[in-house]
Amino acid sequence: MLAGLKRVRHLLTKELIELRQDPRLFGIVIMAPIIQLFVLGYAATTDVKDIPLLVVDGDRSSVSRQLIERFEASSNFYIVDVVSGDGAIEDHLSHGTAWMALTIPAGLGANVAAGRPSTVQVIADGTDSNSTGVALGYARNVVASYSAERTAERLPGGRIIAPIDADVRVWFNARLESRDFMVPGIIALLLLVVTTNLSAMAIVREREVGTLEQLNVTPLARWELIVGKLLPYALIGMFDVVLVTLVAVFWFEIPLRGSFLLLFFCSGMYLLSTLGLGLFISTISQTQQQASMTATFFFLTPMIYLSGFTFPIENMPEWIQYVTYAIPLRYFLVIVRGIFLKGVGVDVLWPQMAALLACGVVLITLATLRSSKRLA
Repeated sequence: MLAGLKRVRHLLTKELIELRQDPRLFGIVIMAPIIQLFVLGYAATTDVKDIPLLVVDGDRSSVSRQLIERFEASSNFYIVDVVSGDGAIEDHLSHGTAWMALTIPAGLGANVAAGRPSTVQVIADGTDSNSTGVALGYARNVVASYSAERTAERLPGGRIIAPIDADVRVWFNARLESRDFMVPGIIALLLLVVTTNLSAMAIVREREVGTLEQLNVTPLARWELIVGKLLPYALIGMFDVVLVTLVAVFWFEIPLRGSFLLLFFCSGMYLLSTLGLGLFISTISQTQQQASMTATFFFLTPMIYLSGFTFPIENMPEWIQYVTYAIPLRYFLVIVRGIFLKGVGVDVLWPQMAALLACGVVLITLATLRSSKRLA
């Protein structure tokens, strides 16, 4: 028994020494959890605050101004614009520049002065059902608080001021089904995980089995080798796009209000980023195990949490919001949810498409340059 424990102790010592001598593995085991805890501790929040609000003031009275001031004073809202017509609502909600719109009808001030009941309308983007539900609760509270203060006042002659009610409408996801929000995001997540992990193994596997040297002496050019290694995974990714879209629409009954061809095209641009990231990981890893751990701990997990897949980016600290601009998943989530739930097209999504293409070109270029050095 004692001899067995001694042998185990020697083996444990050997493994710890090997771990200490491998700086890459040390970084994965020690540094990655610390970095993730530090970043995600700030980013992972279910609080909903700083909700972008569009105000449509059709009354322009002292009552409407007082109600707008209540929303301005709330820490949960910030007003992006105050307009007079309803035409701006669809534009702001479709582009995502506003999450909610407060519509104040003409005659609100006159109704309040006459002691008649009044109603303001709150229109919300229901794409993210959880955040929308919380935001609607905040809006109701602001209107109810203002109404309660006004009804406590007395009009001339002792008349009581009638209450102001909030009429709530939800666009794009009227039932506030969380599944309608999550399933399109899962499509983006699956593409990221599958194609990044597969391409991350591309060069490493050849190095481990000893065939990389054989490929180096063939007439294949470097770019031909890289394209040949990544193209099969690109085809797998495009097949997965079709497959998961069919499952989402026909099994989960997620509405596909936009163009499937546009979704397919944008998925191709997205694959430039995921495959480029996987290829880059393969050039900084020595083994398949190391490539898998590097992809998971250093790239995939932070990208998932910081992309807006789980937690709204707008609720994160400002310095983390700047970091998210380098994450391709952030842009593809906006695209896939916009096509599925809002039915928007290139005229709305072109900024995300341009950013996604830029991310893909940069990642493919960096990965190609580094892989050319490693393959030489």
